[in-house]
Amino acid sequence: MTRLAVLRDRVKADFLAKTGDKLSFLPFFAVAAAEALQAYPVVNATVDTDKIVYPAAENLSIAVDTERGLLTPVIRDAGAKNIAEIAHEIADLAARTRDNKLKPDELAGGTFTLTNTGSRGALFDTPVVFLPQSAILGTGAVVKRPGVVQVDGKDAIAVRSYVYLALSYDHRIVDGADAARFLSAMKSRLEAGAFEANLGI
Repeated sequence: MTRLAVLRDRVKADFLAKTGDKLSFLPFFAVAAAEALQAYPVVNATVDTDKIVYPAAENLSIAVDTERGLLTPVIRDAGAKNIAEIAHEIADLAARTRDNKLKPDELAGGTFTLTNTGSRGALFDTPVVFLPQSAILGTGAVVKRPGVVQVDGKDAIAVRSYVYLALSYDHRIVDGADAARFLSAMKSRLEAGAFEANLGI
């Protein structure tokens, strides 16, 4: 996560000034997840009785902690949205969820769930799939640790930013290989940290 952490630190003040929204890591996870869902649509599938349904869009349910328990409002068509749009929707949906001002249909229609347990400091968890969806991604806290890097062709120790991504999935639909490909796509996207074109500012 090092390149992405550097990018976020560099643009977050400008992002806040232009959008009015704070820039957390969650919108980056959402964009990377939506892109990986487009590449591996079986992870975005839902179950309807005995049928597997492939939705036309990536509708991300975002877990929000409230006094009434966990609720999951939905960002619709996330794959067509940029970081600024997703950050604004997350902030708006989370605030209205906590204030009990959501409309019922804003909790329906999710095809994949993101739960950011890292916001409470957890490194990783094992989230339970929110049926009829096929998968849920738990994102841990982004932390700095020593890591091995290449300097002039030799191994060296440097401070790097890391995160754990935990994917739980319905094995009736999603094979382990599909899950691994999905996570590898997210890993590559996040490690590259090339989100400048997706910022929307």
